[in-house]
Amino acid sequence: MSKAKRIGKIDLRSPPYKEPQEREVNDTTETSSSLNGKVSAVVLALAVFSAAFASDRLIPNSLLSPPLLIATLIASIVTWWGVPRLRSLKLGQVIREEGPKAHLNKSGTPTMGGLLVIPIGVIVGSLISWNGQPAEQLLAVTYITLAFMVVGGIDDWRSLTKHTNTGLTPRGKLCFQALAAIIFLIWAGMRGWISSDVSLPFDINLPLSWLIWPLALFVFLAESNATNLTDGLDGLAAGCGALVFTGMALQLMLRGNAGDPSLAGFCMAMAGCWIGFLAHNRNPAKIFMGDTGSLAMGASLTAVALLTNSLWPLLVMGGVFLAESLSVIIQVWVFKATKGPDGVGRRVFRMSPLHHHFELGGTPEQIVVPGFWIATAVLVTIGVIFRPI
Repeated sequence: MSKAKRIGKIDLRSPPYKEPQEREVNDTTETSSSLNGKVSAVVLALAVFSAAFASDRLIPNSLLSPPLLIATLIASIVTWWGVPRLRSLKLGQVIREEGPKAHLNKSGTPTMGGLLVIPIGVIVGSLISWNGQPAEQLLAVTYITLAFMVVGGIDDWRSLTKHTNTGLTPRGKLCFQALAAIIFLIWAGMRGWISSDVSLPFDINLPLSWLIWPLALFVFLAESNATNLTDGLDGLAAGCGALVFTGMALQLMLRGNAGDPSLAGFCMAMAGCWIGFLAHNRNPAKIFMGDTGSLAMGASLTAVALLTNSLWPLLVMGGVFLAESLSVIIQVWVFKATKGPDGVGRRVFRMSPLHHHFELGGTPEQIVVPGFWIATAVLVTIGVIFRPI
């Protein structure tokens, strides 16, 4: 879980700093939560592994299982090794007081976990190149993933050193993200990797011509910040990300000549690194990914989608990410549009992003997270079935 997003509550003030306390798991309720979180994570992992094994068995030239298994194993071990190291460095999450009160006991949980697993995903994924596919595209996806990881790392580090849940300013963060994305788009444009048409189901192509470039930049910024907003509950973003990466890989393998086995393998390596991370990030989380991980997740998905003409599948499969982002936009817009003389406006949701709305409505975190995973699994299935030809 990254630092709580201050925009979701409208109140932009930073909470006073309090000395972080380690999360305690020592009562019956927390023990039950741990069991529920473990069962949910195991079910999700089995679903992803089953999809990869089925693909390798049924689809010619599919080799999705090796990068998935390797990345999962390494990420799980590295995260297990890294948790006490991050704690010793005092990289403990600062939780805002305006957020759900139940989250205050998460203060002090090590964050910036993306630093541990993102490099594993890109290294394992970049080593997967077969059927004559160009390795340079893998290098480009690796670049943008690590670049957004660095942006998120700077943001996380500033918030930790300032002892608040505010890091980079929103404008500063967007500028860094845009700069990294523009470099990627120039690289891809010079190589002719990005199509000016957007492929849709039923053999429909939407011609955009030069409009593809501002759209591509928008998707980079929107997707990375949507995954960032989704990272608000234990295991939520990691589980959803693993499912969407798996779906992207499957639809690429099913598209035949229009697909890309090397980037499909990269996606499965990224899915594996998040499953390995989930072993320690599930409720109750021992570590959070931080903006370091969530921004990189969105950037990586966007890069793969642009290089493989898979913007439509990403839109459908990432429906939970989209809903989380729209909930914040709607909340802010309605609040500002209805603000009275007292400075208070109406709210559509109890709190945004969307997961907090359900949480404050009385649904336990241990139910909200698997519910969002199930919704993502359904959307991934729809995206695979109604993929571009």
